[in-house]
Amino acid sequence: MYQSKVSIIGIVITFLLLISFMATSVPVLAATKEQIEQQKGDIQKMANETLERLYTTQPSAKKAIQQAAGYAVFSNFGIKILFAGGGSGKGLAVINKSGQTTFMKMVEVQAGFGMGVKKFRLIWVFENQSDLDSFINSGWEFSGQATAAVPSGDERDALAGALSVTPGVWLYQLTDNGLAMELTAKGTKYYKDDNLN
Repeated sequence: MYQSKVSIIGIVITFLLLISFMATSVPVLAATKEQIEQQKGDIQKMANETLERLYTTQPSAKKAIQQAAGYAVFSNFGIKILFAGGGSGKGLAVINKSGQTTFMKMVEVQAGFGMGVKKFRLIWVFENQSDLDSFINSGWEFSGQATAAVPSGDERDALAGALSVTPGVWLYQLTDNGLAMELTAKGTKYYKDDNLN
């Protein structure tokens, strides 16, 4: 009896969370040009502040980002209640060579027991243009399998503090306490923000 009540509560919470996250991805039809520009400006400001904070925390990251094909910066807010949780965020991806900026969204879904609220910033570093293009144009579904790998050779100093996602793709995760060496952004989908591009 108790287990069935807990299961029903978990299903209801999951349903409500999914509805709230779907609502964040519905196009805002009434957004004016000024509102769109304001949103872009807010995201750009967040990205600049995040990079400055990263460079203060891990100065070698600046060189890694400058030498990469490009990077992406996201701000995430998530909540977890009992058996379900999730989060959403916005950000941008930048191609270093051209300076082209693409505004993006992220949605995160988590399963498992727990409670809490989390805020964090993610900084992706793409060494190869093909990985960056795939991230921007095809969207990514990320399962959270990043590891705290030690970079080799010339990358050792520049990418210190980053997590290895796949060969040539690195991820810094900033929390209120600084760099996190254990990834919490699991079950996350990244995709273009059609309203802002």
